Amino acid sequence: MDVPVWVWIVTVGIIVAMLAVDYIGHVKTPHAPTLRESAWWSAGYVAVALVFGGIVWAVWGPTYGGEYFAGYVTEKSLSIDNLFVFVLIMASFNVPRKYQQKVLLVGITVALILRTIFIFAGAALIENFSWIFYIFGAFLLYTAWAQIRSGADHDGEYKENAVLRWVRRVFPTTDDYVGDKLTTKIDGKRYITPMLIVMLAIGSADVLFAVDSIPAIFGLTQETYLVFTANAFSLLGLRQLFFLIDGLLDRLVYLAYGLAAILAFIGLKLILHALHTNELPFINGGEHFDVPEISTAFSLTYIGVVLLITTVLSLWKDSRDKKKFAAAQSSSDDTEA
Repeated sequence: MDVPVWVWIVTVGIIVAMLAVDYIGHVKTPHAPTLRESAWWSAGYVAVALVFGGIVWAVWGPTYGGEYFAGYVTEKSLSIDNLFVFVLIMASFNVPRKYQQKVLLVGITVALILRTIFIFAGAALIENFSWIFYIFGAFLLYTAWAQIRSGADHDGEYKENAVLRWVRRVFPTTDDYVGDKLTTKIDGKRYITPMLIVMLAIGSADVLFAVDSIPAIFGLTQETYLVFTANAFSLLGLRQLFFLIDGLLDRLVYLAYGLAAILAFIGLKLILHALHTNELPFINGGEHFDVPEISTAFSLTYIGVVLLITTVLSLWKDSRDKKKFAAAQSSSDDTEA
């Protein structure tokens, strides 16, 4: 895939402009967005991502277009799972609703920077060491197993990591929020506020998210441009998506299993690709294996079907549980009467 430098510059410029609109138009005046506002902006970001995918399809062909859409859908799905952690962090730090947009946007900006670094590092590794696909594949299979073990348990209590504990010990911190300020002066002494701490928490969580998501998308496409844009567009609408599906997150009880199925599938795809391009002398004498490789069209179809089944089953179980609860409550009221 031949991507001219000017295309990279224009793409990065569009992404920076979209971030600037968020910082200037939404976060500058703290407020809790309405459901309608979140829905419109979420739809807008998805539309931009789809239009971009259409351009890739038209300019570079259906193969690369399909790879972009498969990567975008996968990264968007993993981003939804990340929202569970964001909810825990917000609750743990008691972030006022009207300031949550700013926290999320800074977290998304940090994620974009970190993932860009990981993407170019991963691309360099793939370019020079084809055996890295074995490691990526094995890691995704392990991550899929971890997702299955975790199941739908997203109700755990958030625990600060070592970096946050170190920050609290080294720097004086205020007990309460001071508006949306990151630092403040009290009696001539500079203090950091919980707002800065929670942003560090979101940012450090993004490191773990990047470690999971980058190998996953490299299993769908090895084109650095597509990996970067699919990640960027999946992250840009995450702030609005948080407020849109905040109440829906707890109802997606089977999401972890769906993501496990997707990650395991991509892990298998990576290992098959590694066998197909094998150069390790201690495996098959350094010769390639004649194994089938999974097509992009099949990958995209599989991911879409898994997400559809996961969502439908989750909402069905939630509806059934609510009906059981209502029936139990009604029975209890009749007994008391």
